[in-house]
Amino acid sequence: MTTHVTHAVIPVAGFGTRMLPLSKSVPKELLPLGNRPAIHYVVEEAIAAGIKHIVLVGHAQKSAIENYFDVNAELDNQLRAKGKDELADSLNWLPEDVSVSVIRQGKPLGLGHAVLKARPIVGDNPFAVLLPDVVLNPFTTKMDKDNLAYMIQAFAQTHHSQILVSHVADEDVQKYGIAKLKDADQLSQLTGDKNANFAVAGFVEKPQLADAPSNLAVVGRYVFNATIFDYLANTQPSVGGEIQLTDAIDALISTQGVDVTTMLGDSFDAGDMTSYMQAFIYFAQQQLQA
Repeated sequence: MTTHVTHAVIPVAGFGTRMLPLSKSVPKELLPLGNRPAIHYVVEEAIAAGIKHIVLVGHAQKSAIENYFDVNAELDNQLRAKGKDELADSLNWLPEDVSVSVIRQGKPLGLGHAVLKARPIVGDNPFAVLLPDVVLNPFTTKMDKDNLAYMIQAFAQTHHSQILVSHVADEDVQKYGIAKLKDADQLSQLTGDKNANFAVAGFVEKPQLADAPSNLAVVGRYVFNATIFDYLANTQPSVGGEIQLTDAIDALISTQGVDVTTMLGDSFDAGDMTSYMQAFIYFAQQQLQA
């Protein structure tokens, strides 16, 4: 079994109703954080971690995302004809050895279903999943070493799928899926100044604080081996007809073991209006000061 992770799946089919009216005609993933669209940072993170093949799981009405990663030959020619080569180069920023593929989800049947749709492209390879609503802070962490890059390295060493988690405040525990470590005593070992990974026994979805096994919340970064596809294909839809990724993760935990990786730095929810506006201000300030 290969442990070299070069594929990343990014589900972008959702309509982003939490971001209306901004997302009525512009995909939420293309809304700006500072001077770049949110998904730009997510893809940069994946590339910095060693990903060579980005798989966008999209929707027919969100082709603008696909166009963002393509070369606009007419625009490129116009810019170069006006002597704006540097600007033209900045628009074609994907490295030559990185490719982007798009496959459509078709029906809104949940995150697990979106990940499963990537199977024809990913095949039997291990892969990362990055949720585009979650943007990790690119100004305070080293994307080539921390978080996703660390998870990929840990996967190569342990062969265990990895899930990124982060400390949340007590009052926010009930908003997230919360990790239950196999060894609860390991919670005392967490320092917050470096990534670390621990075996996980399971996850509790949006628990009350008194019932929470920890304050480690799922962030939106995963590294899986291809076995997850088999579990997703056999997962029964839950209420609402959606195929839940968490059900397949539970199966992986029981058969192969799964680790959580503690996040270094912070992240932003670019799919919620209030936190998106706060993130925009932060990114803009960082770039204006650069």
